[in-house]
Amino acid sequence: MTTLEKATGRGGKSGRRAGRRATARAGAAVVAALLGSVLIPQTASAGTDAGNDVRGGKQLPAVIDGGAWDAGHVQGMALDRKGGYMYFSFTNLLVKTDLRGNPVGSVTGFTGHLGDLDFNERDGRLYGSLEYKAAESFYIAVFDADRIDRMGIDAQTSDIVSTVYLKEVVEDYTADMDGNGVFDGNTANTRDHRYGCSGIDGVAFGPDLGGHGGRKRDAPLLTVAYGIYSNNARSDNDHQVLLQYDVRRWKKYERPLSESAPHTSGPAHTDGKYFAYTGNTTYGVQNLEYDAASHNWQMAVYEGKKPDFPNYSLFTVDGTKPAVRGPVRGQPEPEQGELLTLARQGLYDRATGLRGWQAPGEYGLVSLGDGRYYVAESGTVEEDGVTKQTGRAVLHRWTGRTPNPLAPVRGATR
Repeated sequence: MTTLEKATGRGGKSGRRAGRRATARAGAAVVAALLGSVLIPQTASAGTDAGNDVRGGKQLPAVIDGGAWDAGHVQGMALDRKGGYMYFSFTNLLVKTDLRGNPVGSVTGFTGHLGDLDFNERDGRLYGSLEYKAAESFYIAVFDADRIDRMGIDAQTSDIVSTVYLKEVVEDYTADMDGNGVFDGNTANTRDHRYGCSGIDGVAFGPDLGGHGGRKRDAPLLTVAYGIYSNNARSDNDHQVLLQYDVRRWKKYERPLSESAPHTSGPAHTDGKYFAYTGNTTYGVQNLEYDAASHNWQMAVYEGKKPDFPNYSLFTVDGTKPAVRGPVRGQPEPEQGELLTLARQGLYDRATGLRGWQAPGEYGLVSLGDGRYYVAESGTVEEDGVTKQTGRAVLHRWTGRTPNPLAPVRGATR
């Protein structure tokens, strides 16, 4: 179905990028080996010390293996640091492991596209993006994480999963931008879809991007990033679009997942809509993550194809600078919006003024809030004649070096 075609399309670039990424990672490993503790502090060095967690007293391993599954490729990850669990999204399957990589539970039965994940420490629940393009329905899936304690839980017949409908996303996805009275559906080759919206992918909890005080500062907001179609023939799709929601009010909207009868229960409005100018990317922000150490937001993407842009694979939004009101470039009619600022870090493209990185993270990215990240590695294995998808969470440290600021800690390489 169309949602799986989307996943397959994303994977089509993996061979070329994997080679480039492997070269970059190999180079980073050589540099790390030469410079030693200059790049990688001893708290993230080797063996059991690779992931010493000073907050919880638990040691985080250098690698967490998500297993091999007859499912889609890995889309995102989330860490329950207090409980000691990692969650992996495999497009139509959710897998929960302990920190040794032992499977603890799974949720199956999704025919839609389960994307990026984040764990909310405030309520102990897991949040993920969930798309049903044919039904023109986009949801946040909310998982009762503690009750994922066995394999093969059905997403629709159990009450472990609830969903919240995102009206704002649906309106932008279904927008008839060419004014011919016909919505062209799930295709990139059209003028339809406001901002080029293809749905949603990246999700993360973090501060109010608008920098407002008061109520919103009391709790992290769920931030949801649009998927954006790759289309070189239009100029109104060059922004990443981020929505924010206060999920403390969401209980009244939550409904069981029913793929045969999609519901429309959700907030009428967002708690903020923001734009980051990056140039068009292929399916928008794949993985979104807030880093408490730097106060920055990381946006991992599949590289864009427009020749006039640098087409970085990772962009950093400066979280210390609140959004400012300004023109949203390239729109068919003049439009004002809340604009985010890219951090003055990384590679710099003089022609566009854009900054970014050539770095991994598009398959999964988890910030530990202290300069370390788990980065997902995606692969395949053959078992009994069946090609299965694999995912590993590999511990990296942010070095700030170009082109790739993420260096695997010692003990994290194969």
